[in-house]
Amino acid sequence: MKKLALIAAISMLFPAMSFAKAPEKTYTGQIMDAACAKAGNHEAGYKMTGTNTPKDCTMACNKSGSALVLFNKATKSVYQLDNQDEAKALAGENVRVRGTLDQATKTIHVDKISAASPTH
Repeated sequence: MKKLALIAAISMLFPAMSFAKAPEKTYTGQIMDAACAKAGNHEAGYKMTGTNTPKDCTMACNKSGSALVLFNKATKSVYQLDNQDEAKALAGENVRVRGTLDQATKTIHVDKISAASPTH
């Protein structure tokens, strides 16, 4: 009888655990380096790196150790990206990132990054 009660209790935990995972969503913004995203633009980065395009600035800052992030200008949100290689391919561009968000670390676990149309 105790075994039956234990099995029933454990089986009730499994459905609750499946709801704990964050849903996959699409996030939009620009792939930037963390330093420029913190400032909300590339202006200081252009001066520091001697570059004049978002892509060149982002890559120069990234080579200097600044991680690539997703920056949403409208909401001023910055999200860490767990797939830096895929982000490099679209550095400085407006993108859509499909994945799950870890709220505690503000990290998107990336499933896919694709180019998006520019926002005005």
